Amino acid sequence: MPTFDFDLFVIGGGSGGVRAARMAAQTGARVGLAEAADLGGTCVNVGCIPKKLYSYAAGYAEAFEESAGYGWTLKEPQFDWAHLKSQRAKEITRLNGIYASLLKNSGVTLVIGWAQLADAHTVEIGGKRHTARHLLVATGGTPFVPDIAGREHIVTSDAMFDLDPFPKRLLVVGGGYIACEFASIFNGLGSKVTQLHRRAHLLTGFDDDVRQFVANEMGKAGVDVRLNCDVTSVARNAHGHGLTVTLARGQQLEADTVLFATGRVPNTQGLGLEAAGVKLDERGAIAVDAHYRTSVPSIHAVGDVSTRVQLTPVALAEAMVVVDELFGKGKRRLDYEFIPTAVFTHPNIGTCGYSEIDARAKFGEVTVFSSEFKSLRHTLSGSTERTFMKLVVDKASDRVVGLHMVGADAGEVVQGFAVAMRAGATKAIFDSTVGIHPTAAEEFVTMREPMPG
Repeated sequence: MPTFDFDLFVIGGGSGGVRAARMAAQTGARVGLAEAADLGGTCVNVGCIPKKLYSYAAGYAEAFEESAGYGWTLKEPQFDWAHLKSQRAKEITRLNGIYASLLKNSGVTLVIGWAQLADAHTVEIGGKRHTARHLLVATGGTPFVPDIAGREHIVTSDAMFDLDPFPKRLLVVGGGYIACEFASIFNGLGSKVTQLHRRAHLLTGFDDDVRQFVANEMGKAGVDVRLNCDVTSVARNAHGHGLTVTLARGQQLEADTVLFATGRVPNTQGLGLEAAGVKLDERGAIAVDAHYRTSVPSIHAVGDVSTRVQLTPVALAEAMVVVDELFGKGKRRLDYEFIPTAVFTHPNIGTCGYSEIDARAKFGEVTVFSSEFKSLRHTLSGSTERTFMKLVVDKASDRVVGLHMVGADAGEVVQGFAVAMRAGATKAIFDSTVGIHPTAAEEFVTMREPMPG
């Protein structure tokens, strides 16, 4: 039998890669991991973590304004963008160190540098080759930028955390969750935000009622949402300050910063996939089977570089399946149905299961329950923000197959209900559950009247 340097070598030190390396090493396997940038990947460095921190920062602006309704008198708040950036950078550096410690303490060999596949069992990093019985590609994704005139003037989500100076006028192009989140965040921090989307509604793939409700709430909060808009070019102004954005219909808009949040693509370039014989799918992602094996049996792939569900917890779960397959009992599986997710707009979105349209397509007859109300907090705050909740129930089984919320802490609320949905909870179970009063969450167990039709 051939002798290898490692039992498993992981390319990519993001969430999925680090989890796989650590867990494999704890089984006694010899594990190596290559990373060319900061450990933690997109989520830790330019994604989930810094984005949520900035979302918290934006939320304070709302809280300061609302506090007057509860008897608080405050001096005019002053926002220090440089301080927020500095605090965020310290926290991310701390997390980078934790990831490095986790790998070291697990016995993983960390190799700094860009890794390329040389063949089915070999990676090359900085001119040195390492062999492994199994290889795992976990290189994540990267922002997609369309080829338009002036694309050199735009920024992607990766750059939003360290903009200098703070943009007084921000134009966001895109209608997905990243675009909506940054529009909400910078609006809260004090930018004049315009969001353009080429389609008729934001957040493709989400429940239609959720899409319409959150667009309305974002508009009320100050985001200028413009739909059915295509950008044709971006140009630096003649005086050198600011950018001019030209739309397909000829209109022009001025902005200090233009963010294109128009999707993400798998990080597959420069990895030597072709040399190793690894095939890509129609999206340009690494094609994998149900066990996350690529077209080359010794090479696996997890996370955004291969999956259709681009969420950090999904990458972690996929990594655990691979480790169990290679070094465990091979019984672990990941079920992609009823994966909860949140969008950190203001207000937040939390969702689990099927949209109403998708539920009707899969289950046939469904019963829909929904509720819209002003939360107790805002009876005194003066805010016009409203909360929306929706349940979609499979009529044949009475099972709750879709649960959606737009409102404060929606992600926190929906996480718990996701457990019940994974367990197959029916509407009757929801109805028989005693609510926690007074909370917004209790509305999910008190909705009794179905919507007509």
